[in-house]
Amino acid sequence: MSLRSGRERMVQTATFETLGLAIVVPIHAQVSHTPADSSALLVATLAVIVTLWSPLFNTVFDRIDLAWSGRVASDRPHRLRLVHAALLELSALVVTVPVIMHLAGCGLRQALVFDLALTVFYTAFAYVFHLAYDRLRPVRPSAAIA
Repeated sequence: MSLRSGRERMVQTATFETLGLAIVVPIHAQVSHTPADSSALLVATLAVIVTLWSPLFNTVFDRIDLAWSGRVASDRPHRLRLVHAALLELSALVVTVPVIMHLAGCGLRQALVFDLALTVFYTAFAYVFHLAYDRLRPVRPSAAIA
């Protein structure tokens, strides 16, 4: 059994973050009445943080899943995909709330509301994205373990 290579994991993460930004930045700018460049700076900063966290989390999750079940990520059942997506987003919340408070100049409550809205969106987006990604780019048996 194999896992995705480090290079493939970087492609996966970059694609996920780019699509997420393209969807979230215009919505955030509209809802928060924030200029698009300010919204882009905030959301891009959060994306960088999550981009650094995501490959580590995904690799650890994949290794645990492989060790416990003997299955690769592209064979993961839907229920475990939901757990994976939720845990990724909730773990990122701990790091991103203070960043939102600082960059947006808002209090804890407003930062939590914004971050939770992002978490709900990205949880659903992660599920759909990774399902589609695994269908389009399945793990190959010869892939190097990353």
